[in-house]
Amino acid sequence: MTTNAALLSRRNAAVVRGIGHTTPISAERALNAEIWDVEGRRYVDFAGGIAVLNTGHCHPRILAAVKDQMERFTHTCFQVLMYEPYITLAERLNALAPLSGAVKSAFFTTGAEATENAVKISRAATGRSGVIAFTGSFHGRTILASAMTGKVVPYKKGLGPALPDVWHVPFPMSKGDVTVEDALKYLGFIFKADVDPSRVAAIIIEPVQGEGGFHQAPPELMRALRHICDEHGIVLVADEVQTGFGRTGTMFAMEHYDVEPDLICVAKSMAGGFPLSGVIGRAPIMDAADPGGLGGTYAGNPLACAAALAVLDVFEEERLLERSHIIGQRLKARLEALQTRNDLLPIRGIRGPGAMVAFDIVKDRGGDEPDAAATRRVTQRAYENGLILLSCGTNANTIRILVPLTASDAIVDEGLEMLEQALAA
Repeated sequence: MTTNAALLSRRNAAVVRGIGHTTPISAERALNAEIWDVEGRRYVDFAGGIAVLNTGHCHPRILAAVKDQMERFTHTCFQVLMYEPYITLAERLNALAPLSGAVKSAFFTTGAEATENAVKISRAATGRSGVIAFTGSFHGRTILASAMTGKVVPYKKGLGPALPDVWHVPFPMSKGDVTVEDALKYLGFIFKADVDPSRVAAIIIEPVQGEGGFHQAPPELMRALRHICDEHGIVLVADEVQTGFGRTGTMFAMEHYDVEPDLICVAKSMAGGFPLSGVIGRAPIMDAADPGGLGGTYAGNPLACAAALAVLDVFEEERLLERSHIIGQRLKARLEALQTRNDLLPIRGIRGPGAMVAFDIVKDRGGDEPDAAATRRVTQRAYENGLILLSCGTNANTIRILVPLTASDAIVDEGLEMLEQALAA
């Protein structure tokens, strides 16, 4: 029988060190919110492939759609021979996106491709090059995407100089280390010291930071950014790679705000585990790039487009937006009870809209000093107990929960029991 240890040994010999691992587990099969490893052990999945599986593992509706498309054709390259699933998906997302006026979409393969193409589109539309991003943000690992990412370790350390014309503004945190006023003042400093706003093509922001610790952008910040972008002709880009497709209780997290972005980047749960990403945006901006300036050999793969259409059907039929709120309330209620326990590690800052829920592990009860070491121990104890769990945050002390929205109450509760055991002091 193949073992996890044997596969890890083979992996270490054959695969580069720069690709990290949260666990030493090798998956054999999965269904909805459960995974079985190569040794036959079962796990509850609170990671969802890093927010990719809002519709769960191997949803039968999605598999059927992909199988049907597979029997027709698997690839033509959309730039060579177009196909209906790509067009239909664009039409449906254009109608769903929280954008007024004419809307168009373009599809790619990865989240980093989505964020980079959003910048390319913004540059084509404005004739400018500058990009403003935020500390703690994650926009991908490719050259431009990692330059926009607001975290050095591990995404930039030792990998050479970042691309120019990218600046970072401190992201306002809920606990008040940085206020909205602070962030806007710093942006003003950038405009005075580093780049005139007339040279800035885009401001990119996650409505809820993912790797940064599940901190939600305050509404007053979004309003201020919208005003600044309107005043200076800058494109406002919402990176919804992690927040999109129901994780926050709405199809797009920007629906929680009373202002609209110009472009929305999507990926992850868009296609139920199949590689697909996209940029959805205002038609005049989206059409700024010349033919051939956008695309990719595998961009908008027909199998992935078929899967994404099925994902949208599943959201409607199973009312997953409502389910996101129900799961989020269930998670927060249990975490709030755990927060009062003296026999568990001290936790604070339970937060997140919908089912995008996180909390911090700190050194002292009632304090706020991060405990990254304890957080690592919790994620290790979790998988030893049968729970796949992820950490994140600028201080590496945040536990995030990304359980599929299709998970039953029983599975959610089982995972929470395992989390409680992992938090035992």
